[in-house]
Amino acid sequence: MRFFTYFYENELEQLFYQKPSNFNKYSERELLAYGLGATLYMPATRPNIHQDILSKKHEGLTSMVIDLEDAVGDNELGKAEGCLIEELLKLYGEFSKKYLTMDDLPLMFIRIRSLEQMHRIKEQLGEAIHLLTGVVLPKFNAESGKAFLDEVVKIHKEHHPFYAMPILESNSVIHKETRMAELMGIKQLLDQYKDNILNVRVGATDFSGLYGIRRSVDTTVYDIAVLRDCIADIINVFQRSESPYVISGPVWEYFSSKPRMLKPQLRQTPFRERYGDEGLKWRSELIDQHLDGLIREVLMDIANGLTGKTVIHPTHIKTVQALNVVSYEEYMDACAIIEAANGDIGVQKSNFSNKMNEIKPHFYWAKKILLKSQLYGVLHEQFTNIDLIKKDIYAYHS
Repeated sequence: MRFFTYFYENELEQLFYQKPSNFNKYSERELLAYGLGATLYMPATRPNIHQDILSKKHEGLTSMVIDLEDAVGDNELGKAEGCLIEELLKLYGEFSKKYLTMDDLPLMFIRIRSLEQMHRIKEQLGEAIHLLTGVVLPKFNAESGKAFLDEVVKIHKEHHPFYAMPILESNSVIHKETRMAELMGIKQLLDQYKDNILNVRVGATDFSGLYGIRRSVDTTVYDIAVLRDCIADIINVFQRSESPYVISGPVWEYFSSKPRMLKPQLRQTPFRERYGDEGLKWRSELIDQHLDGLIREVLMDIANGLTGKTVIHPTHIKTVQALNVVSYEEYMDACAIIEAANGDIGVQKSNFSNKMNEIKPHFYWAKKILLKSQLYGVLHEQFTNIDLIKKDIYAYHS
């Protein structure tokens, strides 16, 4: 599996200074944590999931979650579990016949409702559970989380790794009076199981629901005060350099075009300066698809240190992943910082003559950039992330 397989090899050579590398569920955990990209959620009641995977229906897909929780109604839970088991057993049958390998599979997770359900599914899947990279644990909390993580450890084998991705979305996390105690309790718990934690996810939709809020297509999570403050505290606790976790950006839930009330969120100038009149046309295409709001939120995710994002529509996959590609300038700065971290100097001017690179304060940032660069690749100096998106926007309307 690799990002941007939908580009021809000559296009990759043209665009990338360092091309994306291959990865799968067996890759080193520290690196794999950055490899989820745009994680596509789908309800467990969806038919023909195994066929979609075999046919590579969703171009660019590298990770997916089959959801047994919020995406499934209480009255259809039995049906959903049955569908999940059936689809994964079919997929395992194809795998056993060597019609596909682990390199052909996206990172696959199931989102569960309860520990009892987790036990039930584990028993019914048998060996097919090894197709999964792990489990998503909704409404994760310090009180009940240990039992789930103990079960993850039981499933995990050296030759069949199995990871947990806890979602922070409960009222004890969003409520200000309990937040820090709960976050610190969760952090202490996760630290005991760190080898089995792939990343930490943020449940912005559940948080919003507790306050009767639903952000519009023109609004990012960072524009909603109660969400912004909570996300800031999650970053504060879980992204500290002494024991960090990769945090994934919260879900973007819009995918259809409707009349908009607010002005578009993409400035004309970058498009006009780089592409002229063609760039302005392309900007209009992004706005027509309501991708401008998604782009703005992903850029805010990255600015706040988050990597990847939950998505609920396959048209978002390429945009999210394109925006996470490392720029040539970022990469060269990161390499220079790592190379200079021998104690001889404390600061040096960037080769781009536009900033100072302070070795100790920027060291953790540089390590993250180099990890991301292995998976997402590094663009040539003359290209930007929007060049990666451009081709697909025109193809969408062709």
